[in-house]
Formats: sequence, C-alpha cells, structure tokens
Amino acid sequence: MSDNRVIVFGGTGFLGRQVAKNLVAAGHDVLVVARNAPRATTGYRFRAIDVSGVRPGELAAMLAAERPAAIVNATGGKWGLTGRGLEASCVGATEAILTALAMTSLVPRFVHLGSVLECGLAAPDAPGAAQRSSRPASEYDRFKLAATKAVLEAAAQGTVDPVVLRLANVTGPGVPPASLLGLVAGSLVAAARRGGHANIELTALDARRDYVDVRDVAEAIRAAIRVPGTTVPIAIGRGESVSVRTLVAMLVDISQVPATVVELPAPAAGAEDWTRVDLRPARELLGWTPQRTLSEAIGALWRHALEGDPVESR
Repeated sequence: MSDNRVIVFGGTGFLGRQVAKNLVAAGHDVLVVARNAPRATTGYRFRAIDVSGVRPGELAAMLAAERPAAIVNATGGKWGLTGRGLEASCVGATEAILTALAMTSLVPRFVHLGSVLECGLAAPDAPGAAQRSSRPASEYDRFKLAATKAVLEAAAQGTVDPVVLRLANVTGPGVPPASLLGLVAGSLVAAARRGGHANIELTALDARRDYVDVRDVAEAIRAAIRVPGTTVPIAIGRGESVSVRTLVAMLVDISQVPATVVELPAPAAGAEDWTRVDLRPARELLGWTPQRTLSEAIGALWRHALEGDPVESR
C-alpha cells in the first residue's frame, strides 16, 4: 500500500475537482476515477470508470493494483437526477466501491462526503444539524443517508477506516450551473457578454443556510486523510446561517452587472428552511476551521463563471 496514494472517486465534478487539486498541491499521488475524462489533467492520473455500472471484480482488481492509502468518495451528484438515476449516483456508486474493497485485502482510509441534510432541516434554535437524529426530508437526503449508513456498516465489518464528512451547502469556484447560485451567475454572465441587463426570476429566497467555500471543504478532506478514523460523522460548514437572498444580492453586487431579481411565490409553505453547522467536532477531530469568507467564495465563483468552465455537481 502506498502511503501517499489517494483515489478520488467522482473527481471531475465540483467537489472532486477541488479535492484532487488540493491533494496534488500537497504532494499526494492522486488517481481520479469518474465516468467522463476531464478536459485536462493537472498533476494526477485518470481512469474512466462508471463505478455504479462496472463489475465488482473489475473495480476490485483496479483497487488491488493501485493499493491506495486513502479513498475520497466524492460521488453522489444530484443535479438533473431523480428516482433510480439519483439512487445510482448517491447509493449505487458508494455500495459498488465498498463491495469491491471487500474483495481485496485493503483497509484504506475512506473519506465519505455526505450531507447535513441527511439529518433534515434544523430549527433556528438547534445548531449542529449533523449531530441530531436522522430525519431526511427529500429523496436526495434519504439516498445520501443510505450511502452514509453503508459506509459505517462497512467500517463495522472492518472493510474501511472511515471519516464521514457531512457537508453544508458548498459554493465557490466551479459551482454547478444548475444550482441556485450557478443559475444566477449564468444569467449575469450572459448579460455581461451582451452588455445588457439581467432579469432573473427565482423561487422565493426565504431559506437561511450554512454555506462554505469548496476550497475550505477540500482542506477539510485532506485533514480527514491525516487524522485517526472515526465513526462519528463530522459536519463541515462555516457555522453561521446566512440568508440565501443575501448571497444572491452579494453575487449581483460583485458582478457589477445591472440586474433585477424577481422572487416568485414558493409552491407551498413548509418547514422553515434553516441550517447551521456546529464546528466543534471539526475543530476537535480534524483540527480544521473554515478560512474563507463568503465574499471570497462568491468572488471566486464569479471569476470562474466568467471563464466559462462548467463542471458536474460532483
């Protein structure tokens, strides 16, 4: 087993690409595994594998040949997916990796990227959503929880040495074009290029969420490779709840593109959409705290959007 080798599954998407970049900069031998090859590889190797569709023996053979010290599971994209497609992305890919690992003698560090929404939406008086009992609300959240449970079951069987990171909303350079801030950025870029005014219609921006820069998330993942494994999921965010309306206004302001944002009525009233991460476990178990402000994250998002380099969600 190579102490320096890391395989990043889903390494061409929004999260995975930043993870691979961070690990390469830190001197790791990185192999990115994803369905489609990136436009360019910078400092890492790449293998095109549809993880949720490949035969377990083939994936096991690849893992046995590579002998990674750590695996980062950045699979689980959601944009444009529903039903079986979403389940394959969130659960099928994770289970395929775990099944293949069980066919080898390897027990690598397994950094699994989950979601704070596996635990449902918090109430304003209940910080630390990732530490509460699991109450996922959406189809995506339920599938992410199922993937996390599969990782922890594999850990109990001795197949992996886990660190589960439950991520808050992630933003920054390369944000998925179909996400809320990605849609806003796309409208602003189009208006900037034609020298006109952006008219942006969005569903009511009443939610308050914990947003964290993707580059800070990549640093948390690198920390998770170094520290002792744990079966206690660790929440990753900025530890503050921010109005989504404020973030949209910040993006418009940073872009300096004339714009009108119209909020359409929400389809139906529901539970208050509010999240805030408790950062104490991340500080204590990872030695990690976020370093970038939301202004820095949104500024990097805008500069990247102007460059016109969209990526997958994960």
